[in-house]
Amino acid sequence: MTDYVKRKELLLELNSKISDCNLCPLSSSRTNTVPGEGSIETPVVFVGEGPGADEDASGKPFVGRAGELLTKILESVGLSRQDIFITNIVKCRPPKNRVPTAEEQRACSAYLLSQLAVIKPKVIVALGATALSYFVAQDGIQITKVRGQLFDWIGGVKVFAMFHPSYLLRNASRAPGSPKSLTWEDIQKVRKMYDQLLAGKEINI
Repeated sequence: MTDYVKRKELLLELNSKISDCNLCPLSSSRTNTVPGEGSIETPVVFVGEGPGADEDASGKPFVGRAGELLTKILESVGLSRQDIFITNIVKCRPPKNRVPTAEEQRACSAYLLSQLAVIKPKVIVALGATALSYFVAQDGIQITKVRGQLFDWIGGVKVFAMFHPSYLLRNASRAPGSPKSLTWEDIQKVRKMYDQLLAGKEINI
């Protein structure tokens, strides 16, 4: 069995465990679990906070309006959803798309950590404040002040902070310094890191 096949099977087993999970109250209101999807050989994994209504209905991550925008953001630098892996901290939709509670995040944490252990990314792109706070334990950390920055995580993995696409939907301006213009700068950095890592080079942005 090749390493790729073994890792693929591990993720499929994990998806099955996620689909049967009832470790927190979110399991009682979900339609589908949303484990994540994409390349398991990518050096870059994108992590949001949790599924929304469209994701809950389809079982796929980032397929609603925010997801469509994320796809466009990736495509703007020549990346596709198949080039990376996309998932969320929690795998079930919180009611009314609220922020997942600390209890819910803890209950789901083992699944995310297991996914990352199988995929072994070098960079995790944290989409939004909730995802960033999960990886970066700093009191009062604000995505508006630290987006575009790299943080150290365990095992030499780096965490890169970006705005969540849903935030961009609420802030439509493309003026210099706007969230959308800053996101354009950030996704170019992600592309640069992606290329550097594929080439076996050190990250330098």
